[in-house]
Amino acid sequence: MKKYLFLIIMTVVAFLVVSGCQSSESSQQGNNENTDPLSPLEETAKVVIAEDGSASGAGFYIAKDKGYFEEYNIDVEFATFGNSDEMLPAVAAGEVDVAGGVSSASFFNSIAQGIDVRFIADKGHNNKGNSYFTFVVRDDLKDEITDYPDVKGKKIAVSTKNAVDHYIYNEMLKHGGVSPDEVEFVLMSDFANMMAAMGNKQIDLALQIEPLITQGENKGIHKRFLDATDYAPEAQIAMVLGSPKFLTERRDVAVRFMAAYLRGVRDYHDVFVKGKDDGGEVVSIMANHTALKDEELWKEVGVTGLNPNGYIFEEDVKKQYQFYKDNGAIQGDLDFDKIIDMSLVEEVLDLIGTYEE
Repeated sequence: MKKYLFLIIMTVVAFLVVSGCQSSESSQQGNNENTDPLSPLEETAKVVIAEDGSASGAGFYIAKDKGYFEEYNIDVEFATFGNSDEMLPAVAAGEVDVAGGVSSASFFNSIAQGIDVRFIADKGHNNKGNSYFTFVVRDDLKDEITDYPDVKGKKIAVSTKNAVDHYIYNEMLKHGGVSPDEVEFVLMSDFANMMAAMGNKQIDLALQIEPLITQGENKGIHKRFLDATDYAPEAQIAMVLGSPKFLTERRDVAVRFMAAYLRGVRDYHDVFVKGKDDGGEVVSIMANHTALKDEELWKEVGVTGLNPNGYIFEEDVKKQYQFYKDNGAIQGDLDFDKIIDMSLVEEVLDLIGTYEE
C-alpha cells in the first residue's frame, strides 16, 4: 500500500514539474513572439532606395538577392536619379527612404540650405592595401615617381573639385610635403578619359576608381601609386542617407531594413576582406547589379570598404566639410550632431550583435 501511494505521489510530482516547465516555456515563447523586434512585419512594407548600381551599394544588393529584406517582410525598390540635386529633396520629403550620398561641397550646401537628411551608416571607404579609389601613376613613370614627394611638378587628374576626390588629393599632397602650387591640378570628370589621357601621356597621375585601376594595370597603362590609406586612412567616401520620416514614423521598418543591410555588408566583408569561399554567390550578385559584369575580374579588383558594424568615420566627414569651407565652397553651417545619426545602427547592433574581425 505504501509503495502504491509512493508511486501516485511521484506521478503527481512529475506531472506538476512537466506542466510547470511547459507553462514556463510557453510563456517565454509568447514573450518572444510579442517583443522580438526582428520578427517579420505583419504587413509587407515597401522601402525605396536611391541607388545607381555603384559597387558601394553592395549591402543593398546582397540583402535583396539573399532574401534578408524578404525575411522581415520588406519589399525594396531601387530608384535612380540624375544627380544629388534631384535625389536629396526626394529623400528629405520621404519619397525615397534610403539613398547613397558622396561627400561634396554641393551635397553639404544642399543640407545647409534646409534639405533634411541623415547620415545613418557607412557606404564606402578605402581598404588598406587594395583600395577601390586611389592614385595611379603612368606606367612609363613608375620608376621615376615612387614616393609622395616625387609628384612635385607633375600633372595630376582629379574628377571633381571641392568633393571627396579633391579632399583625398589634398591629403596626399600634404602627406608628401608638396604644396598645391607645386603640381598641376587637372580637372577631368570622366574616369575613362583619365585612362585615355594617361595612355596619350597628357597626365602623369590620376585619382582613379575600379575596375579601371585593374584594367589599366592589365593593359600596361598605369600602376597603383602606393596606398590611399597612407594619407587618408579613414576617408569617408560615401554614406547611407535616411529620410527623417523613415527613421521616425517608420522606425519598425527602418530597424529591420538596417538589420538586413548589415547582414548583406557582413557577407560582402567575409568574401572580399576575409577571403571566405561562399561558392561565388556574392561575386555573382555584385556582377548582376553593377557595371562590372566580369566575375573573374571581381577576384582581382580592389573593392569598396564597407563597415560590417555600420559606423561611419564621423570626424573625417567633419574634416571634409571644413576643407570645402576653407576653399570658400560652403555657404552656411551644419549641425553634425543632428545630421550624423548612428542611433539606428546602434539599435540594430544590440539586436544582431557586433561583427568581430
